[in-house]
Amino acid sequence: MEDRDNSGGIFEGTYNKLISQEDFGADEQSQRVSMSTWRPESSLSYHKMLTVSLAVLAVILLVVDISLGVYYNKITSGNHLVTDIASEMAKLQATYDTELQSKEEARKELAKETSEHQFTKWEMDHLDSRSKSYKEQINQFQIEIASMKSHIPMIEEGCRQCMPGWTFMNSRCYYITFSNNLRKPWLVARRYCKIKGGDLAVIDSRETHMRLFELINNNRDPTKPISVSGYWIGLRDIDEEGIWKWLDGTRLTDGYWNDGEPNNHSNEDCAAMYPRINPFKSWNDAPCSYSLKWICEMRSRPAD
Repeated sequence: MEDRDNSGGIFEGTYNKLISQEDFGADEQSQRVSMSTWRPESSLSYHKMLTVSLAVLAVILLVVDISLGVYYNKITSGNHLVTDIASEMAKLQATYDTELQSKEEARKELAKETSEHQFTKWEMDHLDSRSKSYKEQINQFQIEIASMKSHIPMIEEGCRQCMPGWTFMNSRCYYITFSNNLRKPWLVARRYCKIKGGDLAVIDSRETHMRLFELINNNRDPTKPISVSGYWIGLRDIDEEGIWKWLDGTRLTDGYWNDGEPNNHSNEDCAAMYPRINPFKSWNDAPCSYSLKWICEMRSRPAD
């Protein structure tokens, strides 16, 4: 039973294989017939496509070549431009360096001129200061000369009616200690005047005050402080505070006190005249023990 079945299966398989081989042969023959039938047209299309492709490729190559040529020309032109720019930059740099050097030289020259100008200005200021000083000295000399000339009549008259060194004014003789080395307390100064035959000055008129003030003001030493530049006069309030009397016993009615004077500061009982700008504010009270210059007064000698 099994052998029969096996032989039947083998037969069936062999049959199917033969049928398949026949079908395959028929298909292969059919394909060969088909290929042999369409070969000429396929070859023509292939050549056309190849020709077109080559033409396109040639065009592309031409475009690339043209582009490369244009780009090369641009690069070449650019190189020339860069060269020209570099040359111009070098020229500009050289010009800049030259101008910079010229500027530095000009700066040095300006500094030199400025220094010389400053020196000249200092010299001119110095000369101007000296000129002003000389003018002031000349003016002072002229004032002193005028003052001396105005005193000539008094001196001439004084030579006849006063002792040497004394000044004749209003029928009286006055002696003024102009020396800075002659400063004495009030009592010592009065004693000196008495030894000479007079006394400390009694200023009993505006004219006498103004002429004495002019004398002491014209002989003022500007290097000395005002506190030591005063001159004792014959006026004090030693008997009664605030009641000022001259040495001849006359009570003071019209004085020429400075602002705030007399103030009796530190027991100031003696009066002195000071060289000031305002002649009507030239008196101060001071301690009688203070050392100052002084003004003596005496009667003149009878005229010959």
